[in-house]
Amino acid sequence: MTRLTRTVAAATLATALALVSACSGGSDSADAKNGDGKSLEKVTYLTSFGNFGRDSYVWVAKDKGFFKEAGFDVEIKPGQGTGAVIQTIVGGQADFGPIDLTGGLLQVGNGVAKDFVAVAAIQQRTMAAIVSVEGKNIATPKDLEGKKLADTPGSVVRNLFPTYARMAGVDYNKVTWVNGDAQTLMGTLASGQVDGIGQFVVGQPTVEAVTRKKPVVLPYSNVMQDLYGNALITSSKIAKENPEKVKKFTAALLKGLEYALAKPQEAAEILKKNVDTTNPAAAAAELQLMAGYVRSSNSGTAIGTLDSDRVAKSIAILQGAGALKSNITPDQIIDFSLVPKA
Repeated sequence: MTRLTRTVAAATLATALALVSACSGGSDSADAKNGDGKSLEKVTYLTSFGNFGRDSYVWVAKDKGFFKEAGFDVEIKPGQGTGAVIQTIVGGQADFGPIDLTGGLLQVGNGVAKDFVAVAAIQQRTMAAIVSVEGKNIATPKDLEGKKLADTPGSVVRNLFPTYARMAGVDYNKVTWVNGDAQTLMGTLASGQVDGIGQFVVGQPTVEAVTRKKPVVLPYSNVMQDLYGNALITSSKIAKENPEKVKKFTAALLKGLEYALAKPQEAAEILKKNVDTTNPAAAAAELQLMAGYVRSSNSGTAIGTLDSDRVAKSIAILQGAGALKSNITPDQIIDFSLVPKA
């Protein structure tokens, strides 16, 4: 990881953020038809959180024609974390997008959201983490007490923090949270306004590029096992009324994911072509770090699959920590009839 982060440490703040207004790149709808002469169906997709390298696989699927081959003209917009992505999709302003699956469980189990379903895993392990930098006197979870952290209100890192804190022996009431957004979080850390930020572990290269300091990462997965990372969701309405659309879109997106992991440098350049402020070195490094989370290292699990027993264990972890107000089951958040088969 050190070698990867060093490749981007000299990047400037503006380029390293790689976050601008929605930019979908070259349109699949130049002729509004696929190779068979059929009209393309318009689809709106939200990224998980801004326009970082970790989300570049969707631009790969678009650029390489995977969506077009499946019959879709996809518009890509930057998401603002789990809560906002769910709200936008359920509200009908977008069709698909990735959320942290644990964050989705919290939303459903606490009555905050409904009417959406997960249809594929993006990462087999959670990438949620608190990220700080050297000089903040943070080396262990306990060191977070008395510190100020920033994240978006709907982020899974922030919403899952009370559970993480309990399991890690941290007094949650001694930690101060302030609001931030995808465009400014890393800059807030760089300027010294906060001691840490909610982030995915793969954000290390970009954090180092922005802050020009060595990142200190506290992964949630160190204390909470069995939690999935991001999962692709759609509305319950779309899943019920057009399951074939969901399956075709999912297959095309996962094809882009596999391609991006196999060719991270090319994927980073594709992202740069579509999001001008992208730092290609940081984006490629994020993808290299993410590969181990997408392909489970201790099993032969196929990309995209979701296991009901593992999700049940995740629910049990949250229930045991008192993080859920009501009992839920895996079927309430996942449509297993649409999930890729192992």
